[in-house]
Amino acid sequence: MKNSEKICIVTGASSGIGFGIAKSLIGDNHIVIATARRKENLTKLDISPENLFAGDLNQPELQDSLIDFAFNKYGRCDYLFNCAGTLETGTIEDINIERLSAMLRLNVEATFRLTYAMLKRFKKQGFGHIVNISSVLGTKVRVTAGGYAATKFAMEALSEALRMELTGTSIKISCIEPGLVMTELHKNWEVHPKESMGITEPLTVENIVESVKFIMNQPEHVRIPKLMILPKDHNI
Repeated sequence: MKNSEKICIVTGASSGIGFGIAKSLIGDNHIVIATARRKENLTKLDISPENLFAGDLNQPELQDSLIDFAFNKYGRCDYLFNCAGTLETGTIEDINIERLSAMLRLNVEATFRLTYAMLKRFKKQGFGHIVNISSVLGTKVRVTAGGYAATKFAMEALSEALRMELTGTSIKISCIEPGLVMTELHKNWEVHPKESMGITEPLTVENIVESVKFIMNQPEHVRIPKLMILPKDHNI
C-alpha cells in the first residue's frame, strides 16, 4: 500500500451518504471496507467482494468481523465512518413503536458499540479518526421527531465526551450535522420535508462528501469536532 492510502470502514454504505462517502473514498484510491444490509447495493461499489460485509450492524459478530478483517488484512485502520441509521417519526397515535425501537438500537446501541470497539484498536495503534454522521436534529428537536433527535443527541454527547477523553492523542472524533439531504430517508413520506419546510434546494450527498474531504484534509494538529451544513432556506 502507498502511504497516502487510508483504510476506511464505512457503515450504511448501500445508499445515501454512506454510499456517497464510500464511492468518493474509492475514487481517491483509499481502501474501503463497506457494510450495509442490502448486498445488491453494496456490490455497486467497485471493490473486492471480500471487502463487502452485508448484514445487520446490530449483530456484534458482524462488527467484530469488520474490525478483525481490517487489521488482519491491512494491519491497521485509519477511519471509521458511522453512516448507518434509520429515521422513524410520527405522532403519539401513529408512530410504529417497533420501528422506533429498531431505530434506537441501530442509531445508538450498534453505533456506540462499534465506536468503542474501534477506539480500543485505535488506542493500541496510536492513531485513527471516527467521523459520525449526525444531524442538525442533534442540536434541536421538532414535533414528531423526538426519537430520531434523541439518537443524534446521543451521538453528539458521546462524540464530545470522547473528544475530551482523547485530548492530546492522535485520535480524532468528528460529527457532521447536515440539514435536509436528498436521500432515501424520506422516500415514503406523504409530504417531503422540502415541501413542509419550504426548502427549495436541499443538500445533496455530494455536499456532505465534500465536507468529509475537508475534514480529512486537515493537518494532524487540527481538530474539527462539529461541522454543521445547512441548505440556504433552512430557518427552523
